[in-house]
Amino acid sequence: MVGFGFDVHRLEPGRPLILGGVDIPSPHGTVAHSDGDVVFHALVDALLGALALGDIGEHFPDTDPRWKGAASNQFVEHAVQLVRSSDCRIVNVDCTLVLESPKILPYKQQMRENIAQLCGLPMERVAVKATTSERMGYVGRKEGVHAFVICEVQSV
Repeated sequence: MVGFGFDVHRLEPGRPLILGGVDIPSPHGTVAHSDGDVVFHALVDALLGALALGDIGEHFPDTDPRWKGAASNQFVEHAVQLVRSSDCRIVNVDCTLVLESPKILPYKQQMRENIAQLCGLPMERVAVKATTSERMGYVGRKEGVHAFVICEVQSV
């Protein structure tokens, strides 16, 4: 089974930028009810989607004050537990992050490690890539960031 996830958040000055569980130094960060980690949010949707278990908003609604400022690793842990309780395992995770700046290369390895640990995967089964939008659109104007994640889940 294959799952696909997408997430986007607006960027504003003076806010933290957390991507793949890594706090990245940046003058702009995400605006969100939780910590705004688009990588982890897209990962959650990919895992839930692989098993047709809804989406992140159904499991962690932004109207629920319990999730205000929450660390998104909690959401990933929940999705991973749902995969395991469905007698399945995660085979691989592939993420593409789209933003103009900052450069992600110095943080990609830590993001991969974080995803691998949360999903119970070896590093060689986790890919994190980054690209820009060539200064086009809201990403190009540094107004937002988005992430795409695809994963494979198999029955045990």
